[in-house]
Amino acid sequence: MSIKTIAVVIVAVLLTIVLMQNTDEVYFKFLFSTFRVSKLMIMLVVAVTGFVLGLIVAWPKKQKFDIGGYHDALRDKNDTDTLSDEDREYIS
Repeated sequence: MSIKTIAVVIVAVLLTIVLMQNTDEVYFKFLFSTFRVSKLMIMLVVAVTGFVLGLIVAWPKKQKFDIGGYHDALRDKNDTDTLSDEDREYIS
């Protein structure tokens, strides 16, 4: 097994232990109402929300490429006559 797999298993086991030890109910106030919810559910919702937000933030962005500018740069590299008239006059 790789180190990454072992680390994921250890984190999952620790998270399960913490969640299972906190099963008692707590009062949760939201706006104008009060709910009785187990700590397990609150911690699970927070963990899943954090995981999803982490995925969204780390998701690779699509980059917009300027194809025309790219081809212009390639053409300029292959062009051996890159000196301007002013440069030629200065060298002469």
